[in-house]
Amino acid sequence: MRIGVIGAGSWGTALSVHLAGIGHSIYMWDLDAEHLRRMQEDRENKDYLPGVILPNDVHMCPEEADALKDAEIVLFSVPAQHFAGAFEKALPMMPEDPIIVNVAKGIDQKTLKTMSQLAFEIKPDARYVVLSGPSHAEEVGRAMPTTVCVASKDTALAEFVQDSFMNERFRIYVSDDVLGVELGGSLKNIIALGAGISDGLGYGDNAKAAMMTRGIVEMTRLGVKMGADKETFSGLAGIGDLIVTCCSMHSRNRRCGILIGKGMDPQDAVKEVGMVVEGMFTADSAYRLAKELGVEMPITEAIYACINGKIKASDAVGLLMTRQKKHEKEDL
Repeated sequence: MRIGVIGAGSWGTALSVHLAGIGHSIYMWDLDAEHLRRMQEDRENKDYLPGVILPNDVHMCPEEADALKDAEIVLFSVPAQHFAGAFEKALPMMPEDPIIVNVAKGIDQKTLKTMSQLAFEIKPDARYVVLSGPSHAEEVGRAMPTTVCVASKDTALAEFVQDSFMNERFRIYVSDDVLGVELGGSLKNIIALGAGISDGLGYGDNAKAAMMTRGIVEMTRLGVKMGADKETFSGLAGIGDLIVTCCSMHSRNRRCGILIGKGMDPQDAVKEVGMVVEGMFTADSAYRLAKELGVEMPITEAIYACINGKIKASDAVGLLMTRQKKHEKEDL
């Protein structure tokens, strides 16, 4: 089938390579026309996914309308803070009622809404599917075994995307918990920043394991308060994505956290990573949501304070380790 891809970063490119390998025709567009031109010329995304050759069925489109023309599926792979604008801009150029697959992981800073909430505000009858899970672009682009999930309010729609995107190297599970899948993919980036900060400070595996374990508790607390299914956070979009993002050097959020832990200014750390670090935005959104909804999220609060220069990274650890005593089961 014909698939339009909006956003030619690492993840959009990796999925395009994967989908072309299955037999789909991919038409990509990106706001950066020069970046697209280089991709067309090099048959490679040297800026964001070097070493992965683009198949012939991946076409770069100078005009956005060309990428969207006759597309049965439109894949949005833009930073979360730009999703609403990109979706609204693309809407008049789309064919009637295509399937929208979003892979951005984040919470909108202005509205504190997830990507699906924004999409349905813009187009209430949108055929919306979110794809999320432990899936580094560097591995998907090289056809390494990967498992993710897709979620939609319409199960048949999610199953259609499952059938269209899945092969022997890219396994997909279906969920009906759109909110939970989106929150899992977003909130884990905050914890990955924290895991990186811990590594940058020179702490060991014990600290990281604690950060991840208590981090998933915080993610679940906020998710359930917002109406998500608790079990989703034990799945691929929750603990699965959390593990890979906290433990891999492919993770931009972890790499950024390491630099902060070593003493670099947070904004300089983002520049050093060289790509969008969604956890920096999501920490702000989650902190505000937690305060608004009365949800206890001490790790998120500490990371928010750290990346905003309110406390030192080493002091954040001290604050977390000396909190009031708790019973683990009662605190879930």
